[in-house]
Amino acid sequence: MEKIHKPDKAYKNNEFLNSKQARPIRIQAEYFEPFYRFKKFNINATIVLFGSARIKPKEVAQEMLSEAQNHYSKNENPNNGFALKAAESAVKMSEYYEQAVELSKRITEWTLDLESKKQKYYICSGGGPGIMEAANKGAGLAGGRSIGLNISLPMEQYPNPFITDELSFEFHYFFMRKYWFVYLAKAIVVFPGGFGTLDEMMEVLTLIQTHKVNKHLPIVVFGKEYWNDVINFDAFCKWGMISEKDLELFKFVDSVDEAFNYLQENLPR
Repeated sequence: MEKIHKPDKAYKNNEFLNSKQARPIRIQAEYFEPFYRFKKFNINATIVLFGSARIKPKEVAQEMLSEAQNHYSKNENPNNGFALKAAESAVKMSEYYEQAVELSKRITEWTLDLESKKQKYYICSGGGPGIMEAANKGAGLAGGRSIGLNISLPMEQYPNPFITDELSFEFHYFFMRKYWFVYLAKAIVVFPGGFGTLDEMMEVLTLIQTHKVNKHLPIVVFGKEYWNDVINFDAFCKWGMISEKDLELFKFVDSVDEAFNYLQENLPR
């Protein structure tokens, strides 16, 4: 008897699921799968850390500087001067990595019940290297669990090794990833970063300014020197593009103590 071929069900047809026609299904999957996973692990409050994927741990940055200084002293390449400046900048920026580790650690220690292993607030990062890695690392050092909301990119982004396995996510759509950043967030800390960090920070500020987000959401902007060099916030007011009251939507800090104390004062234990 000739064997009858049974076609795959639609939800098992990978060619269809990865087609343009199935985009609404993929978008819904990036909503419902995290929704049920967060529900499964009873997670409903996060503190989100934004920041650059390019910021290195101090020991890595120091190695880069030593290597650059060695090449520069040997005068092996006319571009060595640029490499030396880049390495010096990497060492300076590495301070933010270490501060992100410490802040994340202190937040987790503050909110973690060691006996029951229950956490009120979970550290949440973008899941990649740099400041994101530092955030997850700090939570792990405190004995807590942490979340990584990764995004598929052609470069830079890969899941860091400090994310709790069952709380590691991989997104295709930026807007769905941003939704999960904000939906569970009780506070956001913005460390120095580039276009991606600016995009995340400005979108959150816009949502609060326009009352699309109505909940109490403290925003901490870490590193006055960096941010005042990159963005002239006062100029927005000068040119009438925002009101002075909008500058109260976030708090500048320069130390782990400042950030931690501000969060403690603005969040219930």
